Amino acid sequence: MHFPKDFIWGTATSSYQIEGETPEAGRGECIWGHFARTPGKVINGETGQVACDHYYRYKDDVALIKSLGVSAYRFSVSWPRVIPQGIGALNPAGLDFYSRLVDELLTSGITPYLTLYHWDLPWTLQEKGGWVNPDIAKWFADYTAVMTDSLGDRVKHWITINEPWCVSILSHMLGIHAPGLKDPNMAFKAAHHTHMAHAAAMGVIRQTVPDAKAGITLNVTPAYPASDDPKDAQAAAYQDGFANRWFLDPIFKGKYPADMVELYGEALNGIDLDEVSAAAAPQDFIGINYYTRSVMKWNDESPLKGESVTQTGVPHTAMGWEVYPDALESFLLRLQREYSGDLPIFITENGAAYEDPAPVNGVVEDPQRVEYYRLHLTAISNAIAQGAPVKGYFAWSLMDNYEWAEGYAKRFGLVHVDFATQQRTLKRSAIQLRDIATGVFA
Repeated sequence: MHFPKDFIWGTATSSYQIEGETPEAGRGECIWGHFARTPGKVINGETGQVACDHYYRYKDDVALIKSLGVSAYRFSVSWPRVIPQGIGALNPAGLDFYSRLVDELLTSGITPYLTLYHWDLPWTLQEKGGWVNPDIAKWFADYTAVMTDSLGDRVKHWITINEPWCVSILSHMLGIHAPGLKDPNMAFKAAHHTHMAHAAAMGVIRQTVPDAKAGITLNVTPAYPASDDPKDAQAAAYQDGFANRWFLDPIFKGKYPADMVELYGEALNGIDLDEVSAAAAPQDFIGINYYTRSVMKWNDESPLKGESVTQTGVPHTAMGWEVYPDALESFLLRLQREYSGDLPIFITENGAAYEDPAPVNGVVEDPQRVEYYRLHLTAISNAIAQGAPVKGYFAWSLMDNYEWAEGYAKRFGLVHVDFATQQRTLKRSAIQLRDIATGVFA
């Protein structure tokens, strides 16, 4: 694999997954705390109450990041930590925490990449409708203003929203993530409002931090037909529209894909589809999160006219996701060709959960994850060689953490966390990333 000398190597986390809830520090409740405490929603009823205790251990964790030899760190801000009710009074302790974290990163030679929203919506805003309420675009803009005013003198890389598909579809249609709703119309309203909130936040960032580099992060799941049957190809096209184009098209073209508008029909009632043109505000980069692909077979009974087919005889992660790096390579080239042109691309998340053994002699041997990273970094290198403007890579995740509806059962970390003692231990994959980032394998 070959990467440019100025390629940015980093790792990533999100606030609710690592910080701990720390109500004693003035943080308000978020939708994930409420969701996790609802019986049956999260494995073992586990919450992010303590998580990785990062709020109190952030200095040690920054030192850990530095030890990996990476130059950048992507983290998110907890909206209810800085504005406990989502709107109104600020929490000085919360703002101070992120200020101290940023200073610690900069002192350690690590560039902060700040994500404004990674799913921990203040609960009081959910009681007002959350992402289904069109007022959320203004709420989000006001929150963005607070954060850019506070940190814009030091933070120059901003991501508005992480994975709008998860914010809307996974959370409001499939009910798997907070707030756990199952209403297609509410899901598409939520998706629409993520576009509007992104546009509003971009405007605030441009005004408040004129020298900022700003963009959004989308999770992509390339869709493939299960056979040469034209119906399977159509099923894959619809799945691509559902998972990818419904978010890519507004961001880059200012409109929704026509085939999906026709397919969704009445599920789009009450949405002004034309106003999504605002979402195409110029960006400085696009963030892409990639984990796996989907393989689709036609199914007349499905609302999307397709069903996912599990591939047998091939590697899967502990999440049940197929390991398929070729889809990342081809998607990066498609993204450049059909959407982004020469706009810089960052892989803002990529990684895998496996059943890791216990640490032995100060290291966790995780050969499957080592191979996963090798394959996917090779795919990115191949895409760059073909002209894709990929400028950086953020491994998911820095450390084992609270894996949403999976609780603490699934471990994505480069660093093993003993949640009983909070002991951190490097995995072999972390050592591999350090060697690649520092040029040992150049």
